[in-house]
Amino acid sequence: MASISLRGVQKAYGDGAPVIRNVDLEIGENEFCVFLGPSGCGKSTLLRMIAGLEDVTDGDLSIGGQIVNDVPAAQRGVAMVFQSYALFPHMSVFENMAFGLKLAKTPKDEIDRKVREAARILQLEALLERKPKALSGGQRQRVAIGRAIVREPGVFLFDEPLSNLDATLRGQTRVEIARLHKQFAKASVVYVTHDQIEAMTLADKIVLLHTGKDTERYGSIAQIGAPLELYHRPKSRFVAGFIGSPRMNFLPGKVASLDAQGVLVTLDHTGENVHVPVSGAGLQPAQAVTLGVRPEHLEFVDASANTSAVSPEDGVLARTVSLVEQLGEHSYVHLDQPGGAVLIAKAPGNTRLAPGDRANLRVPRTACHLFTEDGFAAASLESVEHYA
Repeated sequence: MASISLRGVQKAYGDGAPVIRNVDLEIGENEFCVFLGPSGCGKSTLLRMIAGLEDVTDGDLSIGGQIVNDVPAAQRGVAMVFQSYALFPHMSVFENMAFGLKLAKTPKDEIDRKVREAARILQLEALLERKPKALSGGQRQRVAIGRAIVREPGVFLFDEPLSNLDATLRGQTRVEIARLHKQFAKASVVYVTHDQIEAMTLADKIVLLHTGKDTERYGSIAQIGAPLELYHRPKSRFVAGFIGSPRMNFLPGKVASLDAQGVLVTLDHTGENVHVPVSGAGLQPAQAVTLGVRPEHLEFVDASANTSAVSPEDGVLARTVSLVEQLGEHSYVHLDQPGGAVLIAKAPGNTRLAPGDRANLRVPRTACHLFTEDGFAAASLESVEHYA
C-alpha cells in the first residue's frame, strides 16, 4: 500500500510558464483518485510526474512517505496503463503480461502463477497464446491492465485507458476497472480522463484541473472532492460548467436585494426574479452576477396553470421552445434565451412540447447557484442544502 503526497509541485519546460502550478494534493492508501479536466489542462503531465516519466521542477513528490523526486521510474513501485496499450506485437498475451516480471528476474513458476491468476480475473485465459493483432481493442486493454496487475504495485496509474474504445466497450471496461479496484483494494489508483462519466462513476476523489485557456490558472487545481460534492457544490463557474451533461445553465443578472435568507437576483433582459439561498457577504445591490441552475433541476409548470400558485420563494421563467432532443427515457428541451443564449431543461421522454410552444419553468431556490464576476461561487447558507 502506498499513499501519494504532492507539496507545491510545479512543472515548467525551459524558461516557459509552468504547465503545472503549485499543486498540493494528498491521495490516500486504497483511494481511487481521478484527474479530470479538458484537453491541455496538464492532467497527463501530472500523472507522468508521479510515474517518474517527467521531472518535478519545484516542490516535493512523495510515495509511501518517501520523497521520490530523484527516484527512477522503475524504483517507485508504480505500474502504468497507457492509452495506446503499449503491447509488444511480436509477443503473445502471456509474454506481454510476464515481461515486467522477467525483467525483475522473478522465478518462472511464480511468473506462471501470477500471469494465469491475472488472466483468470480479466477473463483472458483462452487468449494467452494469441498475439495482440488477433485481439479486439477491449481485450488489448485488459492485457495492458493485466501486465500492471501481475507486478502487484502499490500504485496503479491509468492514462486515459478507455479513450480508444467504442462507447459499448468503454462502459464494459469501466465496470471491470471498478471491480478490479475492489479486488485489489490494497493499491491506490490514479486515473486520468477528460470524460466526466468515467470520473463520476469510478472516483472516490476527483481532482479537477483548470483548462489551458485560463492562462492565470492553467495547470492549477480548480477543486478537489468527492464526485457529488463537485456536482452539488461547485466552487466556481468553471467547475459548475464542466461537471454535468448537459452543462449547467448560466443566466446573467444583477443583485436586486440581500437579506438573511439569501440574495434576490433580477435576470437581465427579462426582469424575472429568482431568490438564491446564498450568503450575500461581499455582494452589493446592482452588482452583476450569474445565476446557475442545472437542466435536471428545472421543472415544467403547466402553461395553463396559475403560476402564482408556485411558491414565491421559487422563480418562474417563461420561454419559447426551440428544439426538443428525444433520447427515449428523457428529453432535453432547448428554450430561447434573451440575448441569443439557450436554456436547456430536462423533461420526460414522452413530453409533448414542440418547437414554438411557450413553456413556464419553475426554478427551485435550493437548486440555484450564484457566481460573481470573477467566476467564484457565493457560499451557500449553512441552513440550506443544494439538491443532494
